[in-house]
Amino acid sequence: MQGNVPSRKKIIIPINTILAAYLKRYGRATSLPLQYQDLTEYESSVPLFDHEGKQTYWEEVFFAEHARSYLYKALTRIYSLLKTDGDTDVLEHLTISRIDYCTFGNTKPFRIRIINRLNDNYDHFYIKQADASRIYGLELEELLSPNSFMYLFDDQTMVEEHIAGIPGDDFIHKNLDDNTFNQIRIAKEFVKFNERCFVRLLGDMRSYNYVVDITPDIEGSQYRMRAIDFDQQSYEGRSSFYQPKYFKENNPIIFLGQQHMNVATMKQYQMEERSLIATRIRASASRVKMLFQVMVKDEISTPDKVEKLKHDLSRHHKTQVFKHCDTMGSVVYENLKLVLDKDFRQSTLSFDRLKG
Repeated sequence: MQGNVPSRKKIIIPINTILAAYLKRYGRATSLPLQYQDLTEYESSVPLFDHEGKQTYWEEVFFAEHARSYLYKALTRIYSLLKTDGDTDVLEHLTISRIDYCTFGNTKPFRIRIINRLNDNYDHFYIKQADASRIYGLELEELLSPNSFMYLFDDQTMVEEHIAGIPGDDFIHKNLDDNTFNQIRIAKEFVKFNERCFVRLLGDMRSYNYVVDITPDIEGSQYRMRAIDFDQQSYEGRSSFYQPKYFKENNPIIFLGQQHMNVATMKQYQMEERSLIATRIRASASRVKMLFQVMVKDEISTPDKVEKLKHDLSRHHKTQVFKHCDTMGSVVYENLKLVLDKDFRQSTLSFDRLKG
């Protein structure tokens, strides 16, 4: 069996005019004071190490003195656009502490560390190359998941807020056996996370591509797994690629689930998550409709990958509804419709109306 890894490095897919119009309508498009390419003109860099002294995929970059003032001013302005809708009153208290560059990943992000001088509190945000797959992934995350996410788009540049949480690989290696964490709740959340990814076809959710958000509650803690990498939104051709349970990096959580729940329990959690997705679609029906009107026409993968995924999903669902699909957007649409309609005969939304 072919390994559950990307077939090769994914290319950047440009944003077409229809998608750009959608982003403008829903407040994602704005005029940024700098573009991604401005940050690529750094003079030098040094490797960054984690708290255990291991080298990471990140490096700190340094700019010439004459460029630094302009860049830092533009970056603080971008942060205000991201966090306070452009309120300039906050700018005088903010300063850029560090700019890091990631040598790994499709969009080659820059991570900006910004500090409030009044209290030394810091935050992060990211500047990335604009990619249509990632934008569709972020929009589906906003519309179909319990997570809200802020990002902005301008020409060939994306700005994204930081998603807080414990990196999934760190959580698995250091916390999974800790009795202070409720293992049953962790296993339950992974089932629901797997379902969210498969329903909307978000791929490559290996443990380092999501975080675990822990919220203290009246009786123990609640857990939520949140994707942080959306580059592989409906791009690859293998259906297993869109189910986190098939990545070996997640095996410790899979084994945890096998200890604490049976098939009937897992099915219940899947149904709960599908019900929540259906409710979210009903609440944002017009926006979901417009997004799919754009997505089903966009070329966000290759024809061979589309054909492969159609074949895999047809076999998985035991249906031929995918045979007419000619884009990844239409495959996502049919998968979403099929999964929800199959379990909710009294449909919360007529998906056929989305094609209009």
